[in-house]
Amino acid sequence: MTAQPSLSRRAAAELVGTTGLLVVVIGSGLKAAELSRDTGVALIANSFASAIGLGLIITIFEPLSGAHLNPVITLTSWWSRRTGGEGLGGREALVYTAAQGAGAIGGALLADLMFGRTPGTFATQVRDGGHLLIGEVVATAGLVLLIQGLGRIGRSRLVPVAVAAYIAAAIWFTSSGSFANPAGTIGRSFSDSFTGIAPGSLPGFVGAQLIGGILGLALAALLYGTGRGAGSEAGAGYRPGFGRGAKAASADGTSPTKAAYETVG
Repeated sequence: MTAQPSLSRRAAAELVGTTGLLVVVIGSGLKAAELSRDTGVALIANSFASAIGLGLIITIFEPLSGAHLNPVITLTSWWSRRTGGEGLGGREALVYTAAQGAGAIGGALLADLMFGRTPGTFATQVRDGGHLLIGEVVATAGLVLLIQGLGRIGRSRLVPVAVAAYIAAAIWFTSSGSFANPAGTIGRSFSDSFTGIAPGSLPGFVGAQLIGGILGLALAALLYGTGRGAGSEAGAGYRPGFGRGAKAASADGTSPTKAAYETVG
């Protein structure tokens, strides 16, 4: 049996991972805006870099903490445990969420420092309107459905690539640009840049993301059922070998990592 990493190590992984994610998202946006005045070209570069960075960060940190990087994903993990599956307890979920928030803000400040900007300057880009909030609901619901769905059909190993590809696409097909992450959204408000969001727009976006998370869980239950079949542990937050009551091998003799159920964001 693989020992579960301590909560402090998992929290550190969430903090560092979320910091890295915001550095990638904001930093690539700053570089893109610096090199081109064409918004479309800048968005192509930003979405491409963000997707690659996200996939790599998930791959690196998933074995430690599950690489949630996103409070919505952490909450789905907590809910999974409450409904009889593997997942995070309430205290763990709170620690994860706090680490993600701190990491997101730290990543925004670091990105601004790298580009010679004054760190901590709040964003002025207002993002409001019902159509943008609908976009955030759709983006977040799709993300949760993707992660839950892959877990429940036993394809969790595809999560890093699938989530990276989904975010790259969702940046383009949603009206909001697919923030889909409350911590990341808050972090972006600390940088007045291409990817920023004014603090006044935060309540609407975060609320829409939480609604999207609930909708994604409901769709996963509707489409895949609530039973714990192969791979249905999705949402737990770390590999079964790290999980509560994990067995050294399954009934067919395969190791716990054979049934990995990573969750990310």
